[in-house]
Amino acid sequence: MIVLSEHVDYWNHIGWKDPYSARFYSDRQSAYGRRLGLESVYTPQMVVDGTSEFVGSDASLADRAFAEALRRPKLAVRLSEVALGAASLQAHLEAGALQASFGLAEADVYVAVALNRAESQVSHGENAGRTLSHTAVVKSIVKVGTFRQGQTFAQDVRLKVDAGTAARDLRFVAFVQEPGQGRVIGAALQSVGPLPGQSRTEMGIPGSAE
Repeated sequence: MIVLSEHVDYWNHIGWKDPYSARFYSDRQSAYGRRLGLESVYTPQMVVDGTSEFVGSDASLADRAFAEALRRPKLAVRLSEVALGAASLQAHLEAGALQASFGLAEADVYVAVALNRAESQVSHGENAGRTLSHTAVVKSIVKVGTFRQGQTFAQDVRLKVDAGTAARDLRFVAFVQEPGQGRVIGAALQSVGPLPGQSRTEMGIPGSAE
């Protein structure tokens, strides 16, 4: 699994601001809601491969969605030459040919930087007084290109990171998605610093759960 945790900002009005939240992620969730025919958005919500959604705490629905996602063909995506500078993370990104079998005339390519682990101290609201632990908290998502059916994709990419961020705290993710924030057809993860139980270079893992 490749996980991206995107913190929405529409709960910030209750007196405590989620330090990892942003309007950008609320807008992404709303776009998925429209695409998937929802009357409204909610939390916690899980979206798998851009094609299914459900309450994120429902383990049985998650298991079924993951099993279905694993049966779908995936486009090969590779990350290499990952390097962390003073205020940016750079890598070389490649994606295999967009075959007609995917049913897409073109596809968008995104990259994301996320924190492996994070915590927040909640001061107000229903979780007041609690310390919340988070995984794969997205710091930025950027569309870096589009390629058409029959083409491959290759590009050097760079994303800003907060100065002083340690490599061991970061993961770099790339994914290929149907235009209009639709179906995710391929993804890859590169751990910038070693994750627990993982090697330094973990690439080409199929699927993406946002």
